[in-house]
Amino acid sequence: MIEQFKKEVDQGLSASPKTLPSKYFYDEVGDDLFVQIMNMPEYYLTDCELEIFSKKTQELIDAFDINQNQEFEIIELGAGDGTKTKHLLKSLIDQEYNFTYIPIDISQNALDKLEKLLYEAWPNQKVRTMQGDYFGVLESLREGKKKKIVLFMGSNLGNMPHDRAHDFISKLGVNLNKGDRLLLGLDIIKDRSIVLPAYNDAQGITKAFNLNLLTRMNRELNANFDLSGFDHDPEYSEETGAAKSFILSTKDQEVIITAIGKSYHFKKGERIQTEISQKYNAEILQEVTKESHFEITDKIYDSRRYFADVILERK
Repeated sequence: MIEQFKKEVDQGLSASPKTLPSKYFYDEVGDDLFVQIMNMPEYYLTDCELEIFSKKTQELIDAFDINQNQEFEIIELGAGDGTKTKHLLKSLIDQEYNFTYIPIDISQNALDKLEKLLYEAWPNQKVRTMQGDYFGVLESLREGKKKKIVLFMGSNLGNMPHDRAHDFISKLGVNLNKGDRLLLGLDIIKDRSIVLPAYNDAQGITKAFNLNLLTRMNRELNANFDLSGFDHDPEYSEETGAAKSFILSTKDQEVIITAIGKSYHFKKGERIQTEISQKYNAEILQEVTKESHFEITDKIYDSRRYFADVILERK
């Protein structure tokens, strides 16, 4: 893990423009900060998808095309704290569906917390946490004959540019069987006045989340980032639907990363892109799902139509 971290940091900071992978946001501090972000008043995404999962639960279940006599698996990619998923699980348990819940996450810390929470709520429910790469885990599960419902929620697909999103969905299709279902949580393109505050909140939680990446490099890679010399700098385009997060260097400075054995120069005003959060419309969705073995069967929106949970069937 540390060797991969070093390699990807070096590649990103040696590039022009500079980048850092968003997956490294999620250490123990980052996990806690992201939970705080999801609970911010500005972060509409959580409330929108939570509304779908809590108030349109039966619509979701119907869209999955399952029945009480059919044992199946619910596989959640990037499960986090399970706040939204618990509403779906409760409804399925109450209706006596026979299923195993398999949360997958890169963070073992997040999985441990979720497993404890679920056991306290439903000690008899089958739960199997799996830490690691999504596709590595899915490949290991593919040979099972049980129907699979894969959840990729929270607009996580939006963290990928279009070509990577297309490749991701295509690869999901390869690792699923005919009749399996995929739920994609997608943020819909909307006005800048709604979107931008979700990535630049008044309390500064998103800023702390972004800059924690520098703190992690200081700790794990023995770097000497001075956080007072960097700032959080988000942007959003209504035309393309792309919300991007950057770390901005507020001065000319040199940073040494001892574990890599290199130093990196930052000009005043130079930015490191850490994340993209793509918003969707019908055209972009069609682009990223074409030739992917999937067919869109349902779209379930929140009451403001800010967000959609799109259901696809593996053909």
